[in-house]
Amino acid sequence: MAIIKDIDADFLMAMKAKNEPTLGVLRMLRSAFMYKAIENSKKELEEPEAMAVIKSEIKKRQDAIEIYEKGNRNDLAEIEKKEITILEKYLPTQMSAEEVRTKAKDIIAGLGEEEKSNFGLVMKKVMAELQGGADGKLVSQAVKELLQK
Repeated sequence: MAIIKDIDADFLMAMKAKNEPTLGVLRMLRSAFMYKAIENSKKELEEPEAMAVIKSEIKKRQDAIEIYEKGNRNDLAEIEKKEITILEKYLPTQMSAEEVRTKAKDIIAGLGEEEKSNFGLVMKKVMAELQGGADGKLVSQAVKELLQK
């Protein structure tokens, strides 16, 4: 629950400092945590669940940025980018494309011949190994490239 405690502490600091952009993002994030806890019939979320909620919120903002940029609303896209920066602070550092590729290559090398041709199985093993340390889209791209060789 360290991540949730960090967010609560930062929320209080943002409130005291009257930092409206950060306060708004953290308020929304705390609300998302509460909704997810209610959805799962729990009092509080576990660390992996909280990370999943944060990733989900980042994904929503990335989709919004794409839409805003298509509509020439760069002002709104910039706001979303700032919110992503605030949210990413609570996630572990993400692996680079080359690190993901190397890790995926090692995992694929350790699999049997039958398993290598099964994209879903390979993805499942690689994602389990990386444990949220990399973006799923990046992992998918690396695995597809490696399996095509």
